[in-house]
Amino acid sequence: MNNLRLITGTSLAFLLAGCAVGPNFVPPNPGLPATSFFAGATHKPVVSTRVALQPVDPNWWALFHDRELTAIETRVAATNLDVRTATLRLVESRYQRGVTASSLFPTLDDNGSYKRYQISNSVLEGVAGNTLPPSALQPFDLWQQGFDASWELDIWGHVRRQVEAADADIDAAADQRRGTLVSALAEVARDYMQLRGIQRQIQIARDNVKTETDILNITKDRQKTGVVTGLDVENAAAQVDSVRATIPDLERQQSEAINALSLLLDAPPGGLAAELTAPGAIPPPPPRMPVGIPSDLARRRPDIRAAEAQLHEATADIGVAVAEFYPTVTLNGTVGFQALDLKQLWKGASLEYNLGPSVTMPLFEGGKLTSTVNLRNTQQQEAWINYHETVLKAWHDVVNALVAYRTEAARHRDLLEQVDHAGKALDLARSRYRDGVEQFVTVLDAERTLLDAQRQSAQSATNIAVDIVALYKALGGGWEYDFPPQRHLPLTAALPGL
Repeated sequence: MNNLRLITGTSLAFLLAGCAVGPNFVPPNPGLPATSFFAGATHKPVVSTRVALQPVDPNWWALFHDRELTAIETRVAATNLDVRTATLRLVESRYQRGVTASSLFPTLDDNGSYKRYQISNSVLEGVAGNTLPPSALQPFDLWQQGFDASWELDIWGHVRRQVEAADADIDAAADQRRGTLVSALAEVARDYMQLRGIQRQIQIARDNVKTETDILNITKDRQKTGVVTGLDVENAAAQVDSVRATIPDLERQQSEAINALSLLLDAPPGGLAAELTAPGAIPPPPPRMPVGIPSDLARRRPDIRAAEAQLHEATADIGVAVAEFYPTVTLNGTVGFQALDLKQLWKGASLEYNLGPSVTMPLFEGGKLTSTVNLRNTQQQEAWINYHETVLKAWHDVVNALVAYRTEAARHRDLLEQVDHAGKALDLARSRYRDGVEQFVTVLDAERTLLDAQRQSAQSATNIAVDIVALYKALGGGWEYDFPPQRHLPLTAALPGL
């Protein structure tokens, strides 16, 4: 007897738990190299020794040792509107999962009613042949109170596959939020580097205005002594005005850069002007940059993780479609009370109930179920291609960023040499012009060459910093940053004017 009970209980448990039909998800192999991002390339450029195959620092912006940059980066997760929107989408996916998972449990509904009935006289006459007493024609009350229960047994895993897909959707939403944070952190750093680069160019322009004003004064003194004509003076004055005219446009660019950073941190236009208007140096590249190992890229990049979750969701959806071919078993039951008098409603004689299972089996759907399975299989193939493409693009992003950094660093070294030589050439030209040995056009050419070299050097230094930012974005750095707890804000919280 005990063995029979054990077998019966085990069979019932198996029946209730069932087996989930459809394919089980197997995480794909990203196919990334183990030791070098340049594995398989016919041309392997030499990467700077600054790059190290060490774990990526989650707070990679700290490598620049720029206090202001670190301060604004720590505010991104809490203030950036795109990150906050992605957080709400994650919350939505969790609620949606709760809606889906509710189908695993029975439903129980309470219902009660009161009705006042008046039966038609003509109906009674037709049925009873005028043999009923007059009291049968009187209105009467009907009181009802009951409970309806229903439970669809998930024998074939139809609901469990839906829950699995919902869980994968949550994972995708979480990684999409991480990806949004990575992008926001990188965009803040990029705009900050460009701001500092613009401020450096403003300083270069102002320094050149002073230098060329000195040359203008020398030219005026030489005109007074009759050594040169007014042509040299006018050329020198024109050069001063030409350089000075570049400053307003650079100041406009500075304002726009500050506004871009203000928007990223949910501040009004100019909201960060007080802390960013003061000129700052372009952050120099760190002595060593940890980039991790290539095989870790699939784990680090949020977009790859999200693509894998979407592939998981597409695989689970196949199981949902396959389960539609199998019978649906539902346990139904109703228990209630019915009486003509409210005082009699809760007595045993008023009890009524019905219990029993129901089975629904699809017989003919016009090809709908087969087409749905084929559709889900095709969507899974599409999700796999998307995953593969995402991995490949990520790999390309890292390699492109490494090459861009290496080549720009080499270019910057040459530009620094050019600035040094151009500065010395200008000093010689000024000295020779003061001594009457050289024509003023030589001084003008030397001024323009130095100014152009200084501008290019400043832009190159900015490019190096931006390339490093692009590298860490490609590596997926920064998503480990802690998100603040999400609070439900009123719709007009961020728009006080509404």
